[in-house]
Amino acid sequence: MAIITNIADLRERHRRRVPRMFYDYVDSGSWDELTYRDNESAFARIRLRQRVAVNLENRSLRMRMIGEEVAMPVALAPTGLTGMQWADGEILAARAAEKFGVPFTLSTMSVCSIEDVAAQTTKPFWFQLYVMRDRDFIASLVERARAAGCSALVLTLDLQIMGQRHQDLKNGLSTPPRLTPGNIANMMTKPAWCLAMLGTRRRQFRNLVGHIPGVENLTSLAQWSAEQLDPTLNWEDVAWIRDLWGGKLILKGIMDPADARLAAESGADALIVSNHGGRQLDGAPATIEVLPGIVDAVGDQIEVWVDGGIRSGQDVLKAMALGAKGTLIGRAFNYGLGAMGERGVTRCLEIIANELDLSMAFCGYRDINDVNADVIWPAA
Repeated sequence: MAIITNIADLRERHRRRVPRMFYDYVDSGSWDELTYRDNESAFARIRLRQRVAVNLENRSLRMRMIGEEVAMPVALAPTGLTGMQWADGEILAARAAEKFGVPFTLSTMSVCSIEDVAAQTTKPFWFQLYVMRDRDFIASLVERARAAGCSALVLTLDLQIMGQRHQDLKNGLSTPPRLTPGNIANMMTKPAWCLAMLGTRRRQFRNLVGHIPGVENLTSLAQWSAEQLDPTLNWEDVAWIRDLWGGKLILKGIMDPADARLAAESGADALIVSNHGGRQLDGAPATIEVLPGIVDAVGDQIEVWVDGGIRSGQDVLKAMALGAKGTLIGRAFNYGLGAMGERGVTRCLEIIANELDLSMAFCGYRDINDVNADVIWPAA
């Protein structure tokens, strides 16, 4: 077996092992994918400042995110259809995160349900919420997250309407996949994936199906979903959800300093600088480019985290140097999951931690909590 040394290795193995529609779901963006690609390339344009003859013993990556101690400033981001990258994928990713000591976030659009993940883990995880028109269902999701012991609610604000993702349309993305001639032919080239999927009963959106009156299958779910994204979502709704939840609240999808100030004023505990991985507004700037302005806008009023384009420990280091208090990875851990299941998620986290540790040391720091803008080489 080839040695896995970086996230690109996991990505290639993921591509070979998972049916095309599910790999493309992870590895694509909206429209021309300009923002998706720029999320990565913007990190690559940032240069680090190397220091020498500094005591580098006893290094530490440990810190806190919304009061929770983490092994490194990285959480697993909420991603839909994770359970179609590998059978029972959300459970496996949550287990890997728990063992490693970083937070896991379960998506509303997960294949494994809140209850599934809670039953298979021992540490509280975070739950991500999409706001639907059916407010009674939203209230029931929040209550289910509370009953499962979730320690934070991640409210996504940038999916009031759905961005167009060409690959998903071309592939006829669905969960479970429709048995068309093209899909059958592609899945026949992925025997390990097929065998694993046959061994699980979790193949549809279990947070939704069976919990909404009249939604019992793929057809009725598609009809319900098409009507449910709420374009009227506003800051009054954020306040309602904050009061309904009553616990730690994280707001995801902030890209503008004005919205960041509103997030800070909302009473949330953290905000995530995010453009939905380049899957919504194509042509938006990379998240790392807008991060410093958002940090300046809110100061210490609220924890600022960032996602989008993080494929290495060096990317995490750059984000921390530019003011982030935490980061989230989505595609990177899905590459690992699709490549090797739970072991792949663990390997993803090991790679990022090792790269972060070594890069921090090369820049002359022993504690991630001390990292600041001096790590960044000044732009010309």
